Amino acid sequence: MLPHILNNKIFFMECTYQYLWIIPFITLPVTIFIGGGLLLFPKATKKLRRRWAFPNVLVLSIVMVFSTGLFIHQINSSSIYHYVWSWTINNDFSLEFGLFIDSLSSILSILISTVGILVLFYSDNYMSHDQGYLRFFTYMSFFNTSMLGLVTSSNLIQIYIFWELVGMCSYLLIGFWFTRPIASNACQKAFVTNRVGDFGLLLGILGLYWLTGSFEFLDLFALVTNLIYNNEVHLLFVFLCTILAVSGALTKSAQFPLHIWLPDAMEGPTPISALIHAATMVAAGIFLVARLLPLLKVLPYLMNLIALIGIITVLLGATLALAQKDIKRSLAYSTMSQLGYMMLALGMGSYRTALFHLITHAYSKALLFLGSGSIIHSMEALVGYSPAKSQNMSLMGGLIKHLPITRTAFLLGTLSLCGIPPLACFWSKDEILNASWVYSPIFAIIAYFTAGLTAFYMLRVYLLTFEGHFNVHFQNYSGKTNSFFYSISLWGKEEKKMLKKRTLVPLLIINNNQGDSFFPRKASQVDGSVINRIRPLITIPFFRTKSIVSYPYESDNTMLFPILVLVLFTLFIGVIGIPMNQFKGIPLDILSKLFIPSLNLLHQSSKNDFLWYEFLINSTFSVLISFFAIFIACSLYHPIYSSLQNFQILNSLAKKGTKRPISDKIITVVYHWSTNRGYIDAFYAISLIKGIRGFAKIFSFFDRRLIDGIINGVGASSFVFVEGLKYLGGGRISSYLFLFLFYLFIFLIKYIHFF
Repeated sequence: MLPHILNNKIFFMECTYQYLWIIPFITLPVTIFIGGGLLLFPKATKKLRRRWAFPNVLVLSIVMVFSTGLFIHQINSSSIYHYVWSWTINNDFSLEFGLFIDSLSSILSILISTVGILVLFYSDNYMSHDQGYLRFFTYMSFFNTSMLGLVTSSNLIQIYIFWELVGMCSYLLIGFWFTRPIASNACQKAFVTNRVGDFGLLLGILGLYWLTGSFEFLDLFALVTNLIYNNEVHLLFVFLCTILAVSGALTKSAQFPLHIWLPDAMEGPTPISALIHAATMVAAGIFLVARLLPLLKVLPYLMNLIALIGIITVLLGATLALAQKDIKRSLAYSTMSQLGYMMLALGMGSYRTALFHLITHAYSKALLFLGSGSIIHSMEALVGYSPAKSQNMSLMGGLIKHLPITRTAFLLGTLSLCGIPPLACFWSKDEILNASWVYSPIFAIIAYFTAGLTAFYMLRVYLLTFEGHFNVHFQNYSGKTNSFFYSISLWGKEEKKMLKKRTLVPLLIINNNQGDSFFPRKASQVDGSVINRIRPLITIPFFRTKSIVSYPYESDNTMLFPILVLVLFTLFIGVIGIPMNQFKGIPLDILSKLFIPSLNLLHQSSKNDFLWYEFLINSTFSVLISFFAIFIACSLYHPIYSSLQNFQILNSLAKKGTKRPISDKIITVVYHWSTNRGYIDAFYAISLIKGIRGFAKIFSFFDRRLIDGIINGVGASSFVFVEGLKYLGGGRISSYLFLFLFYLFIFLIKYIHFF
């Protein structure tokens, strides 16, 4: 019986490897069919509008099955599959195309396919009212193809091709609502910023090829290592080529100082933020550094530089998230900070830990973004709420009563990102924090401090969104909108008192002439099913425009299902990295089995030398920091404590001559630092944009006045000279004879004088 099972298993794996091309290319026909249908048969394709979501989910499900089979095989054997076929052959040049499947490729394929399937489910309902529904799914399908091709590439030039395709899809999806100027500016900003890193990546790839004559990873690693150990190449040149290649990864993963594109990328649809800018595309930079780590580890100075950039990004992203009002931008800066943790781990050489945090963070942050999309979706249904209002946490609050399922899921994702056990991010982040003590105590202090900041700003997002009372915009009977926001319950006696006084009434004004919308004018109309679900509470007949107040409502089941599945991942995905080999015969430390035997990059602790009490002491310290930050966030933002505190602050500020305490000054500095994005965007605007424009004006003046002046002056002088000669030709023979004799006489005089 056992040989029969083994033979079947071997046959299954041979078939799996034989049809391995399915992983990167099976999603491509769906893209071609939808895109081609929109171009050639637009009416027929749009009639099948909602049915196109099914083939997208189907092909990604097939990819997930194949990737899971490879993942199980990698756990048992830790083998590497490398298949290459020739693409271009010349006398001295050969370009190959191939597939490279190892533990890193298999686990990232599972990550891309699982998150992609859930986001597609979610997007089917989220984007159902949008006119660009099919265009959205075309971009999504092409992105999945490009990302799967990226993680299965066998050489650098192939990675660069898919790298650019991934960036193109990101550009198209950020500017999906291109009629909005802010969205079009955001996609251009992301495109230009990534061009800086991608140009460096191209130069690094060409430099490494000039050095080794190969683009293949296995050949590249061996050749560069031998050249360095035999002193056959200058170490500075290798360092320059490698850092140029890494610059592309730093830009794609939004590392300092090229991080400025990621917050603006939130102008795209929320499912895109969950898939591309939280779980997959931003992880491409981490993937590339992890793929090149065998090359980077022979350059210790470069590893130290990567760790330094990582720790700067960790702290910068956390401080910039402290005072953001937009819920998606807060999560974007959080993503930036967590990617900094991964880059820090890679710089320290903790390959397994970095990829472990990549996995746990991807599922937790996808949960948070989809939860925020559910919040935004419910807020947009409120009459009079524009996109800016529907994402502004100052206009939320009290959603715990109206979105209970979303609230529970969002809370679990928040606690996971805060590092609260036993949720997913606790296990991975704690390993990074422990490794930082061994690497550098200064880095460890910054990392632990940032862990506290993470807990603080994530609880702030949760409390501003769900706790307290539902915040509404006040408008008085004169039609003037007050400049402040006030939290008040619309249930109970307060409502009747305000109606009797006729002073201020909480209103959400319907204005059909507003141009601030996520969608084009035709697509921005709310369908009948949504209107029926809006519950009017107050209607004032004294206005020309109909005025109602409505509550947000829970999302549909098709949007809640992916959120609940991500909750399960957030709860249990940390099991794969629990630092012990087995528990009652069940192997738990799957990541060590995956990464260590195949790549042999780290000296991880085994079952015998792993000490649980040290782990518990270190984790207790990090958890206490998180709980302390949570306590501070609750004391500042929870309505039970914050209302009295804010009242006392306002009274103290109202007194003339009262000096502001130092704590208020520090809070003001932090607030301006966060809201102004650390002044980095302003610095780039002054130094780069204005500087380049200044140089352009100087060169323009030089070109117009000097270069064009010389050319135009020669032309003008020629015109004047010829115009003067024109008058010498009068047509009289006597005049010509006189001039001839005159010049002859002068010549004879000069000739006689010479002799």
